[in-house]
Parts: sequence; structure tokens; C-alpha cells
Amino acid sequence: QVQLVESGGGLVQAGDSLRLSCTASGRAFSVYAMGWFRQAPGKEREFVSSISWDGGSTGYVDSVKGRFTISRDNAKNAVYLQMNSLKPEDTAIYYCAAKYTMHWDSSGAPKSWGQGTQVTVSS
Repeated sequence: QVQLVESGGGLVQAGDSLRLSCTASGRAFSVYAMGWFRQAPGKEREFVSSISWDGGSTGYVDSVKGRFTISRDNAKNAVYLQMNSLKPEDTAIYYCAAKYTMHWDSSGAPKSWGQGTQVTVSS
């Protein structure tokens, strides 16, 4: 099992930026597809973004396209979510997740989850 820890959340104003980080244990991280999810109060957990093992393929939910960018640094066992032009509706707990596959679109649910980091956007 891969252990995941998120960081970088905080309280910001609308229009500001944050970069979330997810650090992972294990050398096998470098061949795992990774993703970000979020859950707002009273809402279901929502997929936000994904990235393949080598960063060659990325995906985003429509509501964040053009504002958020996912990236990874396998040498540091880390995946990032750069969030620009933040909106109050982005307020949520953000979770990092790992699939034990090289591509996100392969079948199966994520196998490892972090504990989450809070992002709050005020207006």
C-alpha cells in the first residue's frame, strides 16, 4: 500500500491561487496513475483531475478546466495541483488518490487515499 499525505490547503480570497502537494511513500509511485478529488460540505466526493504515470496524459472535470493544472515529479514521489483563479465553489476538502495502474482510465477504483487538505475560498 502507498501512503499519501496532502498539504498546501488554506484560506484564500476569490481570484487567488494555491498549489496542493501530495507526497507518497514507495518507489512504485513512479508508475502509478494519480488523481485529485474534492468534497464540499453536504456534497458527494467529486473527481477533479488525474495524471498518468509519466505525466503524458491528464484529465480535468469541466468546472476546473483552464484554471487548475495537475503535474507530478516522480523523483520526489509527489503530485501537485496548481489552482488558479479560485472561486468560492472550489471550497472543499481535497484528497489525493492513487491507482495501482499506469493510466487513470483503466478500470478499477483508487487503491490509496490521503486524509485530505482543506481549501477555503472567500468572496
